Amino acid sequence: MSGFLFVVPPLTGHINPAVGVAARLTAHGHQVAWACADPALVRRLAGADAVVFRCAGPVPGAPGAVRPPDLRGAEALRFLWEGYLLPLADAMAPGVHAAVAGFRPDVVVADQQAFAGALVAERLGLPWATSATTSAEFGGAYDAMPKVADRLRRRLAELRARIGDPAGTADPRSSPHLLLVFSTPELIGPRAPSAPHIHYVGPSLAGRPAGPDFPWERLDRGRAKILVTLGTANADAGGRFLTEALAALRERADRIQAVITDPAGTLPATADDPDLLILPSVPQLPLLERMDAVVCHAGHNTVCEALWHGVPLVVAPIRDDQPVVAGQVVDAGAGVRVRFGRVTAARLGEALDTVLHDPAHRAAAARISAAFRTAGGAGAAAAHLARLVGESR
Repeated sequence: MSGFLFVVPPLTGHINPAVGVAARLTAHGHQVAWACADPALVRRLAGADAVVFRCAGPVPGAPGAVRPPDLRGAEALRFLWEGYLLPLADAMAPGVHAAVAGFRPDVVVADQQAFAGALVAERLGLPWATSATTSAEFGGAYDAMPKVADRLRRRLAELRARIGDPAGTADPRSSPHLLLVFSTPELIGPRAPSAPHIHYVGPSLAGRPAGPDFPWERLDRGRAKILVTLGTANADAGGRFLTEALAALRERADRIQAVITDPAGTLPATADDPDLLILPSVPQLPLLERMDAVVCHAGHNTVCEALWHGVPLVVAPIRDDQPVVAGQVVDAGAGVRVRFGRVTAARLGEALDTVLHDPAHRAAAARISAAFRTAGGAGAAAAHLARLVGESR
């Protein structure tokens, strides 16, 4: 029996993939603990009995950790790093030290954006694995922004001097011991890196708690079904987009029934509307089994979950890694891209018609789905982590 400490940022999309891996490790008799700045979020996603060591650090939406909704491109990326991820790492480091001392793990599993996990493990001489919950780092996210990339490298070097081993050389986003990528080259494309320690495991969908209730009886078997979602972190930016989506979907109500997630309540309620189900949240994984297409922000988890089910996409990236992931979807042939800030109901409707009726998009989604399922998901990731323990002893 071995011990695994998962160090994660307080971000749903980064915790969810680790939840399935942790569940598989526990099922095989290993011990699992977590280090996070939001223990309540970890327990909501991983289960009420999860062992969580509290770390300091900003939680998105709290005072001082609110990103202006209109930030895009390099400015949005700079805020993500310098306004959130780097301060989070500094704040989390003492808590990660305490978690290692209290739990005594054999391996630290550090999310690629929880730099404190990697750097503290490096400083203490512990083997560590990277949980790569977005593939954007492998798809040229900084190609068009070389000055930004150089600035981020300098900031990481400064962070290492403060909380890591000053003599260390590994990028805290990419462990030299084990890099678990929750995607596959079939989606990432020809730039997907290859090395003995890199393993593409596909989406990790197991071990999730049940989602919110859903009125399954209202789904119409006679019409195509569309899920529209902008994820858990974009409610402040999505009002205009959802309004245009609503108009496009109403024009197609004779042949399409839509499910729209609207956590901010920007759209009118539709309790008795047979054409639209507008809800603050939905049980996304079981719902995707019944969807014919997904309209989303190109968040990595939503994209991979849709493609796992062979569902083609209309992607409207907003910021951060989303433009890179959207490019992967389009290059793989599994969807159509629209401009988030300038989309019209007419353009969105045209994109929807394309992914619903052009068989090439569904065929590409099916091809990626097959690759994802072959990759092994949470079970494969857990097996690689167990082997890392054996190799390090």
